[in-house]
Amino acid sequence: MKALKLTVIACSLAVCAGCTMAPKYERPAAPVAATFPTGEAYKDVMTTASPLPDWKVFITNPKAKKVVEMALANNRDLRVAILNIEKARAAYGIQRSALMPSVAAGLQENTGKTPSMMSATGSSYVSHTYQANLASTAWELDLFGRVRSLSEAALQQFFSAEENRAAAQNALIAQVATSWINLGAQKEFLRLQKITLQSQEESFKLMSDSYRLGASSLLELEQARTTVATARAAVAQYERSLAQAQNALNLVVGSQVPADLEPNNLEEATNYGAIAPAGLSSDILLNRPDIKAAEHDLMSANANIGAARANFFPRISLTAGIGSSSRHLSDLFDAGTGLWTFAPSVSLPIFTGGANLSTLRQAEAQQKIMVATYEKTVQNAFAEVSDALATVGTVNRQCAALKDLVNATETAYRLSQSRYKNGHRILCQNGNQNEPVICSACHSQPVFGHAFGQSLRSDSVHFSQNKPIINIIRKGKQQYPYCKTQIHTNNMHRM
Repeated sequence: MKALKLTVIACSLAVCAGCTMAPKYERPAAPVAATFPTGEAYKDVMTTASPLPDWKVFITNPKAKKVVEMALANNRDLRVAILNIEKARAAYGIQRSALMPSVAAGLQENTGKTPSMMSATGSSYVSHTYQANLASTAWELDLFGRVRSLSEAALQQFFSAEENRAAAQNALIAQVATSWINLGAQKEFLRLQKITLQSQEESFKLMSDSYRLGASSLLELEQARTTVATARAAVAQYERSLAQAQNALNLVVGSQVPADLEPNNLEEATNYGAIAPAGLSSDILLNRPDIKAAEHDLMSANANIGAARANFFPRISLTAGIGSSSRHLSDLFDAGTGLWTFAPSVSLPIFTGGANLSTLRQAEAQQKIMVATYEKTVQNAFAEVSDALATVGTVNRQCAALKDLVNATETAYRLSQSRYKNGHRILCQNGNQNEPVICSACHSQPVFGHAFGQSLRSDSVHFSQNKPIINIIRKGKQQYPYCKTQIHTNNMHRM
């Protein structure tokens, strides 16, 4: 009968030990739409039923892939995230150890002098007592789940650290790819700006020659000078931007990126293709590491409520030991020296000055904070994905329009250059005064006349291939060269 009672008590304690007072966890409803936005900006989004690819598959540029591998090995932020996992794992191990009794071995000597007045023999003496034991001190029976709730909270923090590491890795890969592409873009910007500077300097040289020969004004010359100065300042700006882009890439990678791994110009890091999930359901957001980490933080806060509730109930602790004791060290483990101790204790909180209630309220408030944090994380993820889908849905149309703009601008420039070289200008004579030049517009030989037989002077000079090709003669009344065919405006060939 006594054995049956002990068995029932043991089973009851085991059942109680498996329970906690934490509230039942329920995932908060996502405060976002069930599907991602649709509309004009999203109509060209390509979807796929395939799962999200690994970064090694997604990033297809060999140089960019090597730079990402360097970042994963050397980036300090990612290294901190990995070490935080180890820290959380150790914290969970510490908290979980409280579920098991701690056992320690000890060896102790007690030496004391007994005065003659207290001695039974009337003489003082020195006594020695040696003791060896194996004891467990103050092991808490977790009947109300306090220790188990704390262990669960630590476990969820460990899971959160793992998800934070995954989120940090994803963010690092994206940042490295962006920095790598930006470096190539800065190189391309600098190259184009140097070409612009060279063109502006050539134009300024032409304007200087024109001003020296009287064909343009000082205002036009200074305006041309401003364009050169602006282009030169832009070159310095892009040189600075290029250096800053290189420094930013080295920082995010965590080491010096070799020159042969840098992009030579604006290169793509990937041409993988569509990665948007078919159906565009927002439930896929729950697979993001940052959302998983926020949910584990919420579950940890939920478990802390159970530990705070358990503080209102009694704590039962057991202290037990077994060993041997003797007056002489030589016979410490002889027969007849054995001893044991067993000291259970119960602590019931009666008055704590409101500490337990405040602890519970703090845990409940923290849980509500984690709910809001989780919901905010979901909203941020929804906005980020929506923005990315809008970019994917419109970037191809934008690129096509920009290509049309480039083609139209190139055509206009080519026509302007052709008009400048071969169009409406006067080709009257070259450096040899006696050798006329055929007009390129009407293929006729110009005819010249001088007014009033007076002396003539050069008033303006037109250039073709950096050489003067016509003198417009001016003295008193104006007399301009004209074509015999007289088919041009005002019977003149103009620039």
